[in-house]
Amino acid sequence: MKDLMRWMYRGNRPNWLAQALNRAWAAVYSSGIAPNYLVTLEVTGRKSGRVIALPVVVALVDGQRYLVSMLGDEAQWVLNVRATQGKAFIRSGRRIPVLLEEVPPERRAPILKAYLRRAPGARPHIAVSKDAPLAQFEAVAADYPAFRIVPIAA
Repeated sequence: MKDLMRWMYRGNRPNWLAQALNRAWAAVYSSGIAPNYLVTLEVTGRKSGRVIALPVVVALVDGQRYLVSMLGDEAQWVLNVRATQGKAFIRSGRRIPVLLEEVPPERRAPILKAYLRRAPGARPHIAVSKDAPLAQFEAVAADYPAFRIVPIAA
């Protein structure tokens, strides 16, 4: 399974199979029938200007919700979020405008740990066991961007 997941995201980009699965899961997550920590992120593409939708797992730490990039800084959604200054939408039954605030690397370790506990599909991409001590997450935290989800009042 680990090798399959790495193959699907070779070069930190989803291949044709991962793209098809992402589209399918994004539709399911958007519907609101999935658990509330499985949502669809919608962000404007920095090159195309189109809304890009992808399924994501929300980590919960101290009552705050976070998104983590299992593929690191070069993931397209991360580059798009940075290009839009964090403006995006979270969809799970309804579409909610949010601001994604990037978390500094020194505060990411507990977020990464919570994320790996909730996102088994991310485990092959992050070289730390979900049960590892926090110090091991601190050692890799700078490699995996995390964003706090801040709902924007209507």
